[in-house]
Amino acid sequence: VGPTGSGKSMLISLLGRIHDPDEGQILIDGHDLRQLKLATLRQAVVYVPQESLLFSMPLRGNIALGKPDTPDPALYRAMERARFTNDLPQLPQGLDSVVGERGATLSGGQKQRAALARALVLDPKVLILDDALASVDMKTAAEIIAALRQGEGDRTCIIVTQRMSAVQHADQIIVLDEGEIVEQGNHASLMARNGQYAAMYRREMEQAAEVLSDGEH
Repeated sequence: VGPTGSGKSMLISLLGRIHDPDEGQILIDGHDLRQLKLATLRQAVVYVPQESLLFSMPLRGNIALGKPDTPDPALYRAMERARFTNDLPQLPQGLDSVVGERGATLSGGQKQRAALARALVLDPKVLILDDALASVDMKTAAEIIAALRQGEGDRTCIIVTQRMSAVQHADQIIVLDEGEIVEQGNHASLMARNGQYAAMYRREMEQAAEVLSDGEH
C-alpha cells in the first residue's frame, strides 16, 4: 500500500518480467522468473490494471477474451466472485450486451469488475490487482476481497492499493513510501505499531463514517 508512482510500477513490471532485476532474484514457487518460459509465466501471472481495457464487443467476449471457449457456468462463477452478476439485469441483453469502445456503456466500477472477472476466468497462480478496485464502492470491494480469500486455494493475490480496507485481511501488508518499504506486517501488528499504516487506516475509516453520516441526513 502507499502512493502510486514509479517505484510501484517497477515492482509490478519485475513480477511480469517486463523488466529483469539488475541484482537479486524474483522467485515464483522457488523458481527464478528468468528461467521460466515467457508463455508459462504469462499463464501463471495475470495483471489487472486500474484502467481496464475493454473492447467494443459483447460482455461475454470481453470476459472470455483469454479463453474464448469458456462455458457460461465458468463465466458466471468468475463474475460472481467479481460481484458483477447483480449488474447483468441492468444490461439490455445480459452477457450478450455490447459494451462499446473501451467499455463506454459501463460505469468505472463495472469496467473494473468485468476486468477482474476476465482475470479469474484465466485461473492464474498469481493475481496482481493494481488499484483494480479503485472505482468500486468500499462495501463491494470488501465483498470481492472476501470472495477471493475464500476461493483461491493455492493462488497468491498481490493487491496494490491506496485503500486500506482492501488489504486489511491480507497475510502480509507492505507499506511503501517513495519506493522504500517503511512498514511490514499484518493488519493487527501494523495497527499496534501506530505508524503510517495505522494513520492511513483510521483516516479512511473516518472518511467512510462521514460519508455514511451524510447519506443518512
